[in-house]
Parts: sequence; structure tokens; C-alpha cells
Amino acid sequence: MLQQKISKMMLPSLMLLMLITLVVACTPKPNFKNIDITGSTAFGKDFSLLDPEGKTKTLADFKGKVVVMFFGYTQCPDICPTTLTELQQVMTLLGPQADQVQVLFVTLDPARDTPDILRQYVPAFDARFLGLRPADELALEKVTKDFRIYYKKVPGSSLGSYTLDHTAGSYAFDPKGELRLYIKHAQGPETLAQDLKELLK
Repeated sequence: MLQQKISKMMLPSLMLLMLITLVVACTPKPNFKNIDITGSTAFGKDFSLLDPEGKTKTLADFKGKVVVMFFGYTQCPDICPTTLTELQQVMTLLGPQADQVQVLFVTLDPARDTPDILRQYVPAFDARFLGLRPADELALEKVTKDFRIYYKKVPGSSLGSYTLDHTAGSYAFDPKGELRLYIKHAQGPETLAQDLKELLK
């Protein structure tokens, strides 16, 4: 008798659990074209970087938006301007939804990429784009280690000049601040726009 009573008491809970399981099972998984890294612990979950005005920015500052995070440097001859141009084209394709996307350009060359340079260079591609820089070498080491970004100085032809070899991919966080995508380089704006629309759903 007691066992039957307990079973009846547990029935609503079991039914609720089954309903939740059914809803989760029926929720379609996003069909991303880029690399889905949802739930991965191999990459950074947050950052602490300075904007051109010297204010510290973290992921929380962009909550409610899809955040695309790209690492580069302003004197980059090819990958960086190509990527930023592609991201500008993505914003155009997104139309009104573009206002729900924040592109962050993180410099790997803070010695040359001063706040003034970032203030001019990054928004030249799109006024909504924001340039960020590590506060010092330790901060640069931390953020590149957290996000597994490779970079290395390559001496130039003249004394003191150099370029940087660096990772060409980007990352995307969803509006809740969860890291979701590793974005491959030079795939075309249509592909990336489609993935960002998935994250905005």
C-alpha cells in the first residue's frame, strides 16, 4: 500500500522528466558550417582586455550579442584586412540583425598597435567593430594561451621591422556568452552569416 502511494506521488515528477527529455530530443541541433566547439573546455571562456579608451572589457560587456573574436595586428599585410573585410560583408548580409553582433579585433602587437591606431583602424571596416589590446605582455600571453592562438615575430628586411605569423581563425560566442564556434579563415561571408543567424535564433 505504501509503495503504491509513493509511486503515485512520483508520477508527476516522472512525467515532467519525460516531457523535458522529449523536448530536448526534439530540439534540432544547429547545422553549423564552421567547427562546433560548444561545451569544449580546451578554449578560453572569458577575457579581460582594454578598449581604445583604456576601459577594461570582458565578455559580460557584450551579453545579449553574438561576439566574433579575431586576433591579428594592424600592420598585417593580408589575413587581417581580408578577415575584417569579410566580417564587414557578413554584417551587410545580416541586415538589421547585425546590430546584435559584436566583432572584436584583438591585437597581437600591442607595442605598435596603440589605442589611437586601434581607434582609427578597426572601425574603418565597420563603425561597430571594436579594437582591444592586452594591458601588457603577461596579459597577451594569457589571452593567447587561453584561446590557443599561435603567434610569432618574423624579422623584416630593415632593422627593427617585423611581421607576425599568427592563427587565422576566429571564435564566436552566443548571446548567453557561451563559446560556440571556431570560425575557419576565408570561407566566404555567406557561410559565416548563416552560422551567426543560427546563433541569433
